[in-house]
Amino acid sequence: MDNNKIIEFIKKQKVAFICSVDEEGFPNVKAMLRPRKINGLHHFYFSTNTSSMRVKQYMDNPNASVYFYHKGLIKYTGVMLIGKMEVLTDQKTKDMIWRKGDTIFYKGGVTDPDYCVLRFSAESGRYYCDLKTENFTIE
Repeated sequence: MDNNKIIEFIKKQKVAFICSVDEEGFPNVKAMLRPRKINGLHHFYFSTNTSSMRVKQYMDNPNASVYFYHKGLIKYTGVMLIGKMEVLTDQKTKDMIWRKGDTIFYKGGVTDPDYCVLRFSAESGRYYCDLKTENFTIE
């Protein structure tokens, strides 16, 4: 599968499912709004609350996956990425993905201590479409 086609597919999706690992080793899945910034298939940036359960899980165990899908009338397409999730709290990164309406979630604005960034670094992936699957590496 062409990585550029996968990137274009991902950019069209409105929701991403992020997966973390809990203290007992079980996977945890959460629906998120699409990434705020995408750097090829290498890095995906999400905003979240520093106080969230997911942030603690990623700090304890950075192993993660992100899943994007589209269900049409007949055709179903999905992309799973596997990699590591970092919790970033530096102001430069927070400023980079901040949006004007974010004060709804983070009352203290872009400097709110409960606002942080999740940066997912993909290592490999799996593409599914029309009953076919294909593994791929991130180039």
